This record gives sequence, structure tokens and C-alpha cells, in this order.
Amino acid sequence: MSVSALPPAGVAAPVHPPPRFVTGSIARHILVMTGTSAVGLMAIFFSDFANIFFLGLMGDLQLLAAVGYASTILFFLFSGGIGLGIAVTALISPALGARDVTRARRLATHALMFSAGASSLTVAALWFALPVLLGWLGAGGRTLALAHDFLRIVLPSLPPLALAMCASAVLRSSGDPQRAMYITLAGAVIATLLDAILILWLGLGIYGAAISAFIAHFAMLGIGWWAVVHVHDLLARPDWNLLEYDTRLITRFAIPCVLTNLATPAGGAYVTVAMSQFSDSAVAGWAVIGRIIPIAFGAIFSLSGSIGAIIGQNFGAREFGRVRATLTGALRLAALISAAAWVLLALAAPVLVRLFSASGEAAELIVFFCRWLAPLFVFFGTLFVCNAACNTLGRPQYATALNWGRATLGTVPFVTLGAHWSAKGALFGHMLGGIVFGVAAVVVVHRLIARLEDDARPSDQRRAPSS
Repeated sequence: MSVSALPPAGVAAPVHPPPRFVTGSIARHILVMTGTSAVGLMAIFFSDFANIFFLGLMGDLQLLAAVGYASTILFFLFSGGIGLGIAVTALISPALGARDVTRARRLATHALMFSAGASSLTVAALWFALPVLLGWLGAGGRTLALAHDFLRIVLPSLPPLALAMCASAVLRSSGDPQRAMYITLAGAVIATLLDAILILWLGLGIYGAAISAFIAHFAMLGIGWWAVVHVHDLLARPDWNLLEYDTRLITRFAIPCVLTNLATPAGGAYVTVAMSQFSDSAVAGWAVIGRIIPIAFGAIFSLSGSIGAIIGQNFGAREFGRVRATLTGALRLAALISAAAWVLLALAAPVLVRLFSASGEAAELIVFFCRWLAPLFVFFGTLFVCNAACNTLGRPQYATALNWGRATLGTVPFVTLGAHWSAKGALFGHMLGGIVFGVAAVVVVHRLIARLEDDARPSDQRRAPSS
């Protein structure tokens, strides 16, 4: 039995409201999906920002460095959960676009089972490897011990977080961005409130930050589960006869989607290692930049996570003109977001330095990024948008190749060369290496859409292959 991302035409489906994204204004769909996703995602990023801000108020630079090391490992795990969510969107949105609700419900059920199993096995494998991994990143002494304790508290809550991410993807695929937003928004609000209480009021420091994250992840799962089950009825009993087939299909999408998302933290980990060669101050500065980027460019992350549902439904309906229009609109919006973020960061650089009580290399790195490197993030945004398109169009391996190319060929030589001069040089190399891969991604996706559109035509109407 072959595995196909696109449901076959003519499959009978139960009576169900028409897919939301195959009609109406593409621009409106992009803005609504991105806007609602941005609210929830920015809330999460703001929660992370508040977390490191509260820790910074304690005046202990090693706390910030420990969170920086721990966040590098957590970024890998979060990226894996996001990758599973992308795979869910790539499978369910085309099924809904083709009005095959029965298939969409079955895939949602089996995908959540897959996510629970995969995330639990990953956490179990990492549990005893934490000291080694943190050592590889450059952590040592008290900083390593603090990062290790933080991760030991947070890790058990990551399978519920992965399920919450997949539930959010199911809701976006069905055209319900508001309830998908509630999942992340609630998690962020709960985490921020608990951070203020546990870190500052009770004085638990980094342990309070870990406990608040643990509780917030379970809260997110509860909200997502309620919306998927009771609002959209997109979960069913497992179909044991088709579970093996669906598992292979989910695996075909999940593995490259997860690998694609792991590339970004892999590149970031290499930068962390490079910064550790200079000082804890440089690592702390890089950790702060890691919190600034999601807040400043959060709308781009939301955009790349949202257009998959729009592209997927139109792909399932064979509306290739709307697929192409969605990609073009998303790239234009990414460019506008990048330009606006650069202006704000350039103006806010001194405030951010004072806000985090940064000094020395940490302060220099923050100002350097905000004033000179921020505009280069447009190429990251371009790559993220094109990756989302590749995943939903049934070619997740293209996104994997592009993102890992960026994380290796576009990171290692540039960061290594820049680090010969200074921590600023390493950071500059990290941003500079993304230009080629951002441009290449646009070319790849446009050619993919043209090929899929040609394949969907009757054989006598297809274009003759170019010589």
C-alpha cells in the first residue's frame, strides 16, 4: 500500500462545513491566522522573557548562564514538538480541504498517540545524559549543576507539552486559530504569574522557574484536549486496522519535520559553544538575544506556523493559484515584519541592556545585534515560510535539507571564522550565513508548486518537459 500525503479525489466524506481557506481573501486568511497565532506565541515568548528578567533581578550572572545552557537543550525538545505539530498540519489540512473529515479525524487520533509515545521515549533517553550534554555545551561547576536541576524538573512535563502543540495544530488545520491561540496564551499567563510568585516572592530562583514551566505545560494540554474533543470532534477511537499504515504515514512526515526544526537549535548550540570560549558574560548575552529574537520576530514564527493550514487546505482542493498566492503574501509579510522589528530594536537597544542589567561582552552583543544584525533575520523568515510550504506540499525532505544546510554550511564556517576575532564576529557569522539559504528556499518552493500543479493536470494537458 503506497503512502500519499494527498487524499485521493472522490472519497466520500460525512456532511461537514466547507473548508475555511479554499474560498475568500487569501490576505485576510493570512492576517487572521498569523495574528491569532502571534498573540499566543508572543505570550509564550514574553513569558520566557519575563522568566529570564526575574532571574536577572536576583543579580546572579550564573543563573542566566544556566538558563542559557538549559534552554539550548529545551529548544531541541520544543523544536521536536513543533515538528510533530507541523506534520499534523501537513496531514490533516489537505484531508479537510478534500472534505474527507473521517480521514482527518483518524489521522488526528493516531498522530496524538504517536506524539505521546515519541516525546516520552525522547525524555527517557535524555534523562541520564543531561550532565554529558551540558558539559558538551561548555557548562561547568555551579552553572552546570543549576542547569541540570532545572532540566530535571521540566523534562517530565514535555510529553504533555508535545500533545498540546499537536492539539493546537489540529485546531489550526480545521480553521480555528482562536482556540489554538488559547492554548499558548493560557500557558504563558500561568507561567508568568507563577514565575513572579515562585522566583521573586518565594525566592526559589531557578527552581521556581522550572516548577512554573511544569505546571503551565499540563494546563496547556487540558485546554487543547477540550477544544479538539468537545468543540471540533476531531478525535476518535483508534482504528487498529489502519494504525500501522497511519503510523508509517505520520513517520514519513514527522521525521523530516522534526529534523527540520532541530536544525535551528543545532545551529544555536554551535553558537553557544563558540560563545563559551569567551566568557560567561558572552553566553549570558547570547541567552538574552535568544529571548529578544522570539519577541521581536514572533510574528514571523507565527506566520510560518500558520500558512501551512491555508496552503494545505488549498492543496487538498487542488487550488494551486491560491497556494501560490499564499506563499507570495507570506513572504511579503515576513519582509515587512523584519523591517519593523529592526527599527524597534535599534531604538530599544540601550533599554534592553539596562533591563537585563547586562554589562561587558553581554551588553556589547545585545547592542550589536539590535542595531546592525537584526535586518538579516528577514532571510531566516524567508526560510521558515518556505519550509512550511514544503512540509504541507508533501515534500518535508526539502525543508529538512534547506534547514540543515543553513545550520551546517550556513553556520559552522561563518561562526568559526567570526569567532577568530571576537564574540561579535561569531554572532555576525551566525546571521550572515542565512542569506544564501533564504534565497535558495524561494527558488525551490516555486519550482515545487509548478511541478505539483503540472502533475495534477490530466496527462494530455501536462507541459512537455524542458530540454
